[in-house]
Amino acid sequence: MNNSFGLVNLWNQGDFITRAVAVLLLGMSLASWMVIIVKALDLRKYAVQSRRIESFWHAADFADGLSKLGTDPANPIRALALEGREAAAHHNAQPQLHDSLGASEWLTRSLRNSIDESTSRLQAGLAVLASVGSTAPFVGLFGTVWGIYHALIAISAAGQATIDKVAGPIGESLVMTALGLAVAIPAVLGYNALVRGNKSVLHKLNRFAYDLHSYFVTGARVSARGQANVVAMKKGA
Repeated sequence: MNNSFGLVNLWNQGDFITRAVAVLLLGMSLASWMVIIVKALDLRKYAVQSRRIESFWHAADFADGLSKLGTDPANPIRALALEGREAAAHHNAQPQLHDSLGASEWLTRSLRNSIDESTSRLQAGLAVLASVGSTAPFVGLFGTVWGIYHALIAISAAGQATIDKVAGPIGESLVMTALGLAVAIPAVLGYNALVRGNKSVLHKLNRFAYDLHSYFVTGARVSARGQANVVAMKKGA
């Protein structure tokens, strides 16, 4: 059967620009799916790690609590706990220039820096999805316009303008717009889903940072109901 239409014929009959647009859309699609998969796996890992927060607070001491959080250096919750411990120890070590800050303010800044670093890691790759979602339809549209232009030139040179000669090439060119949308839609949906997941992770980090701040300043974690002492964890290293 003579396959005179379809994507294969579009590729075979297309020029350098048409093929470059198709390859670009394929690359954009692969990049967006790679980001979506990797970031989704990261969010799943963070969800598992966040379930260990209560185990941390019910540990015998701080060192035992850290062991319950795991040993993954990329764990933002463990990194936050370590940053709080180091900030408290650094402030109490000896008089330095930062001692003009109170312990509460010093801990707040240190914990905020750790959260900012985790935020940067969480948002890494989202710019790729935003760029693909906003530009892929226009890349596909450019391929369509270019394909229609060359189809019309070929029809004009052949001197045949019947519907069967026009519909095929122009219909194939319109496929480029559909491909652009097929690339953009998953990128937009993935971006929105990852942003929601990142907000959930950051909410847990901020809540954990608040509890750590209360623990290092007052010696006890403050519960959600305002009760002072939930766990009298020792400040062991």
